[in-house]
Amino acid sequence: MDFGFWSLVPVIVILVLALITRETFLSLFVGVAVGFLMIAGGHPIDAFNGFLDSLYTVMTDENTAWVLMICGLFGAMVMLITESGGVLGFSRFMEKFLKTRRQTLIGTWILGIIVFVDDYLNCLAVGAAVRSLADKHRISREMIAFIVNATGVTVCAIVPFSSWSAYMGGLMKKADMLGGLSVTGAYIHTIPFVIFGWLAVIMVPLIALGIIPLFGPMKKSERRAIETGEVQSEEAKNAHGELPNDELKFKDKKCSAWNFLVPIVLVAIITVWVDDLLVGIFAGLLCCFVMYLPQRLMNVNGFFTTLLKGITDMCSMLVIIVLSYTLIEVNSQLGLVDFVVETSLNTVNPAVLPAVIFVVIGLLSFASGSFWGLAAIAFPIVGPMAAAFGVSPFLCAGAIISAVSFGGQICMYSDTVILTSASTQITNAEYLRTSGPLVAVPFVLAIVLYLVAGFMFA
Repeated sequence: MDFGFWSLVPVIVILVLALITRETFLSLFVGVAVGFLMIAGGHPIDAFNGFLDSLYTVMTDENTAWVLMICGLFGAMVMLITESGGVLGFSRFMEKFLKTRRQTLIGTWILGIIVFVDDYLNCLAVGAAVRSLADKHRISREMIAFIVNATGVTVCAIVPFSSWSAYMGGLMKKADMLGGLSVTGAYIHTIPFVIFGWLAVIMVPLIALGIIPLFGPMKKSERRAIETGEVQSEEAKNAHGELPNDELKFKDKKCSAWNFLVPIVLVAIITVWVDDLLVGIFAGLLCCFVMYLPQRLMNVNGFFTTLLKGITDMCSMLVIIVLSYTLIEVNSQLGLVDFVVETSLNTVNPAVLPAVIFVVIGLLSFASGSFWGLAAIAFPIVGPMAAAFGVSPFLCAGAIISAVSFGGQICMYSDTVILTSASTQITNAEYLRTSGPLVAVPFVLAIVLYLVAGFMFA
């Protein structure tokens, strides 16, 4: 059945409910339920059976298993590092350099750029590393989440040797968009045209330095943190609990920053070496075991108890990930991507093609929660169009990469937002409400610059 415009209904339901209720799980569940009811023609039993079939498909998919293992095990690793005093030790070490609120904001931004190997690693590691220090300077968790995600997907997209560049470069090759260059050479030529990525990264220090003033819900969150010291909202406290007092817990105890740095750096090195973050995380867990037991920070039983507690703390996020992937299945069955692409990209002027690609794929990415999958669909369509219209393939490829980067930074049920929210201990709906207006600024500016670039390179 062709649902056409109505394929947008589940996404609209999710966004409206998220803004009204501020509850991520409820919003996602209702949106998914609406989608399956539409597919089943309003028959609840058929809808439930469809939900079970899609849930089975999602849960038996190797990508789902990979993501769930990464999230759960990294949660365990963060818990081990925290219980060892490593996070507090790193925070105390950074205090020597980041002595003011503004310096801490800039330091978080720099750390996010440094951890460019993988967007998942960035979202999880940077949030866990800076949140204790940020709390001392009364920086809201919402602001930290914004900075972490602004330097997560976007930095990975504009660095030519990250997980993103390897994947996107491969798609460019399949779509015949290399322009006679090697995959790496073509991607390097594409990097200047990942306009949204550059704007998103540059915007963070401009906000931190006060050059761009805060506005909207983020301004209220920052005022709450500065005036009351409450870095978490009530919604976040209900979802994640009260913040632990690490200073009191580790009073009169020496906390080494090495207990944080060595496992995290090892994860990054192994990930680059074997090209698999999951292997890197296992190496990090083994590193924690080898380091912490000789220091008598915990015994064998305590190690595995802490490990399981870390996985348990991530369970709510794992459920949201499964629901998000189920939503992608719903959108696929409703024909959301096909409808939007067919009614937009095929009727454009060559000069405005890059801007249209960015807007259409960006909004699809935001609505569907799909990024690499959406890019895999978009490149084979855009490649021949760029060649037919005589538009630079690097400009069009940059527009696609920018578009899915935008989705990764703003979609509340995206992998990266889920992980960022977990590491900074806010809710996904809160992230959308506070960061959404800020992310909209580089999105609008990118549209303008893609229009300019389109007329220059068409």
